[in-house]
Amino acid sequence: MEFAPAGAAPRAADARLAEAVGLAASIGVTIVHTAVHPLRQRRPSTLLGQGQVEMVGEAVAAQQVEVVVVDAALTPVQQRNLEREWKAKVIDRTGLILEIFGERARTREGTLQVELAHLEYQRTRLVRSWTHLERQRGGFGFLGGPGESQIEIDRRLIGERIVRLKKELEQVRRTRSLHRKARERVPYPVIALVGYTNAGKSTLFNALTGAGILAADQLFATLDPTMRQITLPSGRHAILSDTVGFISELPTQLVEAFRATLEEVAAADVILHVRDVAHPDTAAQRADVTAVLDEMAEGTNAQLDADWRDRAIEVLNKADLLGGPEAVAARSGGGIAVSALTGEGLDRLRAMLDERLAAGMVTERVTVAAEDGARLAWLYRHGEVLDRQEEEGGIQITVRFSAADRDRFRQLPPEG
Repeated sequence: MEFAPAGAAPRAADARLAEAVGLAASIGVTIVHTAVHPLRQRRPSTLLGQGQVEMVGEAVAAQQVEVVVVDAALTPVQQRNLEREWKAKVIDRTGLILEIFGERARTREGTLQVELAHLEYQRTRLVRSWTHLERQRGGFGFLGGPGESQIEIDRRLIGERIVRLKKELEQVRRTRSLHRKARERVPYPVIALVGYTNAGKSTLFNALTGAGILAADQLFATLDPTMRQITLPSGRHAILSDTVGFISELPTQLVEAFRATLEEVAAADVILHVRDVAHPDTAAQRADVTAVLDEMAEGTNAQLDADWRDRAIEVLNKADLLGGPEAVAARSGGGIAVSALTGEGLDRLRAMLDERLAAGMVTERVTVAAEDGARLAWLYRHGEVLDRQEEEGGIQITVRFSAADRDRFRQLPPEG
């Protein structure tokens, strides 16, 4: 159920309602009634006016609705009052997104992040019911489930659990940091995919890497970060990282809880902002994503460089729905139009990635002894060999690699 500010554009309200329906349907909720209710003012007790409360109550009673999804942030008082009025379970936008995340997270890191976000949210719910913290079912109890025992939340226990979760997550982040340092020693440049949920990031990831990760036509199909190596046209290797999708009014608890996931974006050499160019609200979705990235780049504890836009490439995905990449490119003011589904435009994208990564490279001519196979192999593995000539003093190689690789090569001891 969508609540739009008075005077909001009908198309925007309809698009927002469609997104809310998609969110609810993605976790198996059967939709029997939808409605958009304009808000003239937000009432502290129930969010919407008494007449609107009664109107929704009639629809709930007539269709025997068990769960009402309100696509807005509700205070604990508003949520409790609406449940009393409608005699049904009420979930707000934040609760719905947290439920989806709880059901979809698979890795240890993902489940810890979601549980922490949910506890931070639930701590503000005053007196609510809670499914036992140690139960096995996915999700976090907003919708309930068979065989689940409900217990009353104790604020002290929640606080203690939050402290323990933060300690566990800190260990996960230290481990991730060690993995990142290990990659730096390899090292391969990192390309991070970001974008609005369901923009086609996972489909693009699969198309570029040949991986088989889940790429469903649903919101938040990907929650846990996935990384694969790719080979670009020049032969240069890179690591492609698929991350969780953004969404408008992303719960603040999740922005903080998924900091470890967003760190992959902060460390990336290139950021691919994947957009669903065929979506009617593609411009608004673009603004939502860039707003989150800008927020990451602000403040004294910024996770992202302020010049992150210089590292970003806009990928206008789903161009096949608008006549193909050439038709989209003719109408757009920038970016690379592709169809991850059909593969159109991907060659141009790979070439652009090659060009961006090459811009930060240096070219150097080095001499390596013919018997020094280890250093020769290192150059071929980490750089792009442009020329090779065998002479009496050794092998003369002209190689293009990153400045960091050049420094590492200089520190490699020669064999023998």
